[in-house]
Amino acid sequence: MTDRKHVDFSGIYCGIKPDTGRFRLAPTAVGWKSSEDKATIIPSDDLKKMSWIRAARGYQLRVTLKDGGVSKFDGFKSEDFEVLKDTAKLYYKIVVESKELSVKGWNWGKTDFQGSNLVFNVSNKTMFELPLAQAIGANKPGKNEVSINFVDPGQPAPEGVNPREIDELMDVIFYVPGTVPKETENNEDEDADEEEVNADMVFYETVKSKLEFSQMTTENIVQFQEVLCLTPRGRYNIDMYQDFLRLRGKTYDYKIQYSSIIKLFLLPKPDEVHVLFVIGLDPPLRQGQTKYPFLVFQFVREDEIDVELNLDEATMSERYDNKLLKHYEAPTYEVISTIFRSLAGRKVTVPGAYRSHHGAHALKCSMKANEGYLYPLEKCFLFIPKPPTFIPLNEIGVVTFSRVGTSAGASSRTFDMKFHMKSGNDIQFSSINREEYANLEDFMKQKKIKIKSENNEETIITYTDMDDVMEDDDDNYDSRKKRRTEVRMPDLDEEEESPDEDFAPDDSGSDVPEEYDSDVQGSSAGEGEEDE
Repeated sequence: MTDRKHVDFSGIYCGIKPDTGRFRLAPTAVGWKSSEDKATIIPSDDLKKMSWIRAARGYQLRVTLKDGGVSKFDGFKSEDFEVLKDTAKLYYKIVVESKELSVKGWNWGKTDFQGSNLVFNVSNKTMFELPLAQAIGANKPGKNEVSINFVDPGQPAPEGVNPREIDELMDVIFYVPGTVPKETENNEDEDADEEEVNADMVFYETVKSKLEFSQMTTENIVQFQEVLCLTPRGRYNIDMYQDFLRLRGKTYDYKIQYSSIIKLFLLPKPDEVHVLFVIGLDPPLRQGQTKYPFLVFQFVREDEIDVELNLDEATMSERYDNKLLKHYEAPTYEVISTIFRSLAGRKVTVPGAYRSHHGAHALKCSMKANEGYLYPLEKCFLFIPKPPTFIPLNEIGVVTFSRVGTSAGASSRTFDMKFHMKSGNDIQFSSINREEYANLEDFMKQKKIKIKSENNEETIITYTDMDDVMEDDDDNYDSRKKRRTEVRMPDLDEEEESPDEDFAPDDSGSDVPEEYDSDVQGSSAGEGEEDE
């Protein structure tokens, strides 16, 4: 329907929204309104250009704004192009450009950054676009490679959409070879050959800057510099915002929603020097194909920090119920755990009443080839730092102790412990100091966990037991060697008493040639020479 004041089109989508609405062109603005009264209005003074492109849902009218932003409207029909073209020229003095997409199927081309969008062009035609405003992170998985992450597995689907009926883009990896000239302020030609950098690093930094620009709609509340992370290994800057946090490292950059944080632990390390802060995530953090459901940060207990939060009094009172302070000057681990507890809205779990033989909150052990600490907490066991293993007490069926009785040998200084979970999985810890058994057994009994001992069980040799085992093996070897020697000595004496009359090493007339003799020949040839 057309008249002198505006032009309307029905059944139009706005961006990636699932519902349709009515699209209108008016002399003062461009607008879209859904059946649920959700509206998008663009003033005519902000319009820069318009493009007509074939899209998945019919044809698309792409509106580019003067500030670099892009709005997309899908669902047009092919016959709507002439009406849009004439109306845009009449109302806004803008010529609607008709663009063709590349359908060659090539996977190599050139990239172009248009506002917050990354455009991939093949033969000067657009093949696809990536909205970096919806990306959650970027990293470098390998040499000359840059990965852009969009959706975490496990992220809830949009309202009213069955997650099994939708497909979502999760990752895109670009291979960027070669080098490019380095941009410098002074254009000097003296060091032109040396002023080159890897093209993948330039591309990676550009993507990161676009992510920061699109995600930083508000200023960060606080920032922590160079925080040591044990799992995954590295140092990260932690930027905390009202709804999410960002981990920025030299290789990886992540955006984590506070809604993904499900557990927080603050655990003192048995060395009495460090404190561990553990963050449980669902969905987990991903680095390539590796998933990290827990982040383990380490702090020095004596280190202190002096920070001021970028929040006003009204926000701290209304949104955070005065659980945050404007200024903090305290140990670093206390400040970070307090801020995480308020922003994520999760309780911070600390050690309970358990104490090891040495008075620590954890006991040292090994999980397969990894050494770490096992924390018996009030509602779970937690093994850190690698691999972080969470064992709820209510999911434990039976705990089996191995090599704890006298039959295991008095020389054994360690024992093993295996958790038989109700789900059918087994989790085993080894190389536990024998002195820890009494306190650990008391803890199990207090929590009413079933215990079973297997003294005659076939055990796994650990490094701490290798010395004892090697000593026993040496003793056994010496005794066996002695017995063998005593048995064979009489035979050797008998052989010496009966000399071999045929053996004559100094007899030059021996008719048996040696293998290394150069004059060795066959027996028939030797007999022939003697006859001659």
